Amino acid sequence: MVSSVVGAVEAYVDQVAPAVAQALAAATAAVPTLAARFAAAGVDPAGGVEALNGIPVLSKDDVLAQQRADPPFGGLLAADADVARVYQSPGPLYEPMLAGPDPWRWAPALQAAGIGAADLVLNCFGYHLSPAGAMFDEGARAVGARVLPGGIGNQDLQAAAIADLGVSGYTGLPSYLKALIERYDDAGLPRERWRLAKAVVTAEPLPDSLRAVLQERVPTVLMAYGTAEAGLIGYEDAPGSGLLPAPGVLIQVCSLDTGLPVVEGEGEVVVTVLRRGYPLVRFGTGDLSAWTVGADGRARLVGVLGRSGAAVKVRGMFLHPRQAGAVLAGVAGVSAWQLVIDRVDHLDQLSAHVVLAPGVDGDAVCAEVARRVRDGLRFTCTVVPVPAIEAEGVIRDARDWS
Repeated sequence: MVSSVVGAVEAYVDQVAPAVAQALAAATAAVPTLAARFAAAGVDPAGGVEALNGIPVLSKDDVLAQQRADPPFGGLLAADADVARVYQSPGPLYEPMLAGPDPWRWAPALQAAGIGAADLVLNCFGYHLSPAGAMFDEGARAVGARVLPGGIGNQDLQAAAIADLGVSGYTGLPSYLKALIERYDDAGLPRERWRLAKAVVTAEPLPDSLRAVLQERVPTVLMAYGTAEAGLIGYEDAPGSGLLPAPGVLIQVCSLDTGLPVVEGEGEVVVTVLRRGYPLVRFGTGDLSAWTVGADGRARLVGVLGRSGAAVKVRGMFLHPRQAGAVLAGVAGVSAWQLVIDRVDHLDQLSAHVVLAPGVDGDAVCAEVARRVRDGLRFTCTVVPVPAIEAEGVIRDARDWS
């Protein structure tokens, strides 16, 4: 099996190598900061894929630090880049959306699910500040589909629209799709008007148990994987097929110790996005994965196996311990706190466990904690007074993905 994986990964790298070399030449000419990064490492970008291995992995924290030192984009954006929109992801990290069709390249994932010109796609990713909503909106329009920009929330209205408009496609969290199916049924809407048959889901795991539940109503449910910074990275073309590397990006699975590419075993997903205007070179996603071989003999990622860093995903968005600490530090009446993530009926549940100081108005303090989490971290949560915080860390992940 290992030898077949080696061959498949080598074939993948050989296939993408010419585009990598061309993209690096254009990007280093357009972005002086990138050229300086190569020079500091003593690496000639003309070396293409092989040259990349001499460049240290760029973490999300590195990008945040660069943006703070050289706002707004840390010197990573070409001076003549045509930026259509700017987004803010948790961190906060600012991401430019380059002009042009499907700038995050999600169209292949939608096409794999059979979504095209005949479809109306309900897009249930957020359209405000974070880029996920726009990513899938642009991808759906690139394959000719019409888009119903649902965003997150208003499930009663979304369920009614599914019945009234003949919605046939869906993009969003798998857990949100499950909630929509339940809301549709609870509202007593006619089963014969349910036409939603194709879904591309991402941003949280899709265990077999949840996929089976979804496929009872949505025959095609495929997983995709990407990040706010890089766009589409990999996607299924059949259920459980593994994630086929997306076009327009070089994927490496790299050792956490050396940063060098590995073929056998787990490592961090490191990507180089092949674009001139906003090149991300050797960007470490923080996600863990491994290579496998699909039934067609091509290299694929097995999926996301966990995180290498401290940040965790909740309801498809990152929650950073450092940012949580900044938001909740010094709340009057709270002597200790911890954010706890659990999963109930395939839905993420976030709660804030707080130790209240003696003699305070508990209801008022809990309301203030909930407000800070909502306003500062963009999550709703339940606030739970507890006698003590025993576990270490400001975030505790108690989810079971089985």
